[in-house]
Amino acid sequence: MSRVIVFGATGNLGAYIAMHLKSEGYDVIAVGGRKDDKGFFAKHGMKYYSVDIRKPESFEILPKEGIDAVCHFASSLPSRYAFNPIELFESITIGTLNVLDYMRSCGCKKIVFPQTPSDMAKFHNNGSVIPDEAPRHFPLKGDHAIYTIAKNAAVDLMEHYRAEYGIAFFALRFFTIYQYHPNAFHYCDFKRRMMPFRMLMDRASKSLPIEIWGNCKKAKEMVYIKDFVRLVRNCVDSDLPGGCYNVGNGWQVSLEEQIKGIIEVFSPENNKSQIIYRPEMPDPLENAFSMEKTFRDLKWTPKYSYLDQLRDFKHEMETEPMAGLWGTKDDYKE
Repeated sequence: MSRVIVFGATGNLGAYIAMHLKSEGYDVIAVGGRKDDKGFFAKHGMKYYSVDIRKPESFEILPKEGIDAVCHFASSLPSRYAFNPIELFESITIGTLNVLDYMRSCGCKKIVFPQTPSDMAKFHNNGSVIPDEAPRHFPLKGDHAIYTIAKNAAVDLMEHYRAEYGIAFFALRFFTIYQYHPNAFHYCDFKRRMMPFRMLMDRASKSLPIEIWGNCKKAKEMVYIKDFVRLVRNCVDSDLPGGCYNVGNGWQVSLEEQIKGIIEVFSPENNKSQIIYRPEMPDPLENAFSMEKTFRDLKWTPKYSYLDQLRDFKHEMETEPMAGLWGTKDDYKE
């Protein structure tokens, strides 16, 4: 049985990763920055440790040997917190360096890491397919500039540790991984707002009209959490030296398809939201990943169609399976 540490196990992605790996028979150790996980992981047969990855001494409570892989999903996000460049560098770059040093000390030879797609920002919103491997860069302005610099530095560190110590790394590049979380809000351009897709779901559930702006045929990647965790597992099992891998479906969802799907799943059957087309307004975002390398190397393809994603999302919204860890939607009301 492989023994895996999940750093960031109390976060959006880390919690689902820990739960999936445990359900697949892995010996999972959950690590988070929270002092108290409310006993959530113990209820699911996992040990929980509170570790501040910014501080090397904080790692001393972790096992000293017998770790086969690390899933490192612990860091601050510009979409979840008010802007703090020092916090971003400490949690992402310094935190990753400390995780890598811990791995070296206990003989662990594999790490899975979330990379931002902003390292390929020049390929966004212009009809280009985003490659797996090209010179990394970063946007010069906006809330993702310093975040991307910190992420790129973390990947550089992993490349160094692979060359110097033989630690394989899998840097997974993705946009939003769609999943239910009771907190429907994030930070965009340094302001707290409801996430756009949650706002659309909310409007549809209330049978309110929904506007479609710009070119409704422009499409983007929409990957579901329960497909993503399967990819993480494949990285944990891989014998390859790793590298950077795109995370997409091999297909994209147009804005029109997004809205129609949300209305189909979330609007009451007898009172569907009306669609109002506004082609004179700004176009939506578009993006598409090159996926050949990921499909080939990691033996992974998604299982969830877009409508399957929405139906499962609604089910989790109603059942709140992570309430013991994250609370419920009532805890995040404005």
